[in-house]
Amino acid sequence: MATAARKSKKSQQSERPSDSLTDDQLLQLYKSMVLGRKVDERSWVMNRQGRAPFHISGIGHEAIQVAAAATLRPGYDWFYPYYRDLAFVLAMGMKPVDHMRGMLGKAGDPSSDGIQMPSHYSNAKLRIGSISSPVGTQVPIAAGTALASKLKGTDEVTVVCLGEGSTSQGDFHEGLNWAGVHKLPFICIVQNNQYAISVPMEKEMAVKNVADRAIAYGVRGVVVDGNDVLASYDVMYEAVQRARNGEGATLVEAKTYRVTPHSSDDDDRTYRSREEVEKWKKRDPIMLFEKVLFERGILTDELKQEITDWAVQEVDMAEEAAINSPYPDVSEMTKHLYGPMPNWEEA
Repeated sequence: MATAARKSKKSQQSERPSDSLTDDQLLQLYKSMVLGRKVDERSWVMNRQGRAPFHISGIGHEAIQVAAAATLRPGYDWFYPYYRDLAFVLAMGMKPVDHMRGMLGKAGDPSSDGIQMPSHYSNAKLRIGSISSPVGTQVPIAAGTALASKLKGTDEVTVVCLGEGSTSQGDFHEGLNWAGVHKLPFICIVQNNQYAISVPMEKEMAVKNVADRAIAYGVRGVVVDGNDVLASYDVMYEAVQRARNGEGATLVEAKTYRVTPHSSDDDDRTYRSREEVEKWKKRDPIMLFEKVLFERGILTDELKQEITDWAVQEVDMAEEAAINSPYPDVSEMTKHLYGPMPNWEEA
C-alpha cells in the first residue's frame, strides 16, 4: 500500500512544514481521514438501525483533526477533545472498537468502561483527558494541565478542542486568559463549523473570527482553512513548536462545516437550506486532499480503493467486536463516581 519514503515533489518549491512530509506520511494522513470517516458513517447506520442510541458526528472535520494529531506526540502530549473529535482520537491511537464499545455502552470502552455517554472520549494511557457534556469545561482544565507541564519543566504540549459555539461559555475565556498570563504550552483549536447546534455564527458573536479574540488574552490567534489538511498541518506545526520552545499559547480557528445534523437527535432542515449543505459538500476535506495526492502522483485509483477497503474492513471488525462485547456489570454502575462509604460505627 505504501510507497517508498521520499519527500513530496512540492518540497522543492516551498518552505511550508507540510512540504517536508514524505509520500508515506501524506498517505498516512489520508488513511487516517478515511478511517475516521468510515467509522463515523457506520455509527450513523447503527443509530438509524436502532442498535446505537446516539451519535454525534465529525464528518467534515477530519482535516484539522488528523493534521493536528500528526504534529503531536501521542502518549506524551496532553489532549482534551470534544465530542466531534472522532478522527482526532483515532489518529492519536484509539481504536475503532473503542469508539464502538463506547457508543453501545459496552465493557472494554477505555473512556468509561461503558458507563459514560457516547463520544465522551478519554484514554489515560494516551493522555487523552476526559470531558463532560457541558461544553467548554475542558478549556480551563487543559490550561491547568499546561501549567503543570511548565512547572515540571517538560516540553509537553496540551491541546484542547471545542466548537465555536462553546466560545460563548465563560470557561473558554478563563482558560485562554490563564494561558496568556502564564505563557503556557497550550493550543486551543476552535473547530468553527458555522453553527452552535441551530444558531449561526453571526448570531453567536459580533467579531468576524473567533481568533480575533486572541489578542485580548495575550496569545497568538490564527485562522486556517480547516478543510485543507496541509494548511492545517502547517498552522499546527508552528503552534506546537512555539509551545515546546516556551513561546506561549496559540488560539487556532479552523474554519470548517458539519454536513450532518448536530446529532442523531437533530433535524437540521429547520435552520439551514439543503443548498447550503450541498455547497459545502463540494469542499469535503477528503475529496480536496485526494485531488492533491492525485496531482502529485501519490494516489492512484487502485490505491484509493485499497485504502477504502482496508478502512471498511477495520470498521467491520470493530463493529463485530463491539456487538459481541458484554455490557458492564450492574455492580460497576457507580464506579469512579463515588468514593468508599465511611464506616459510621467507627467514626
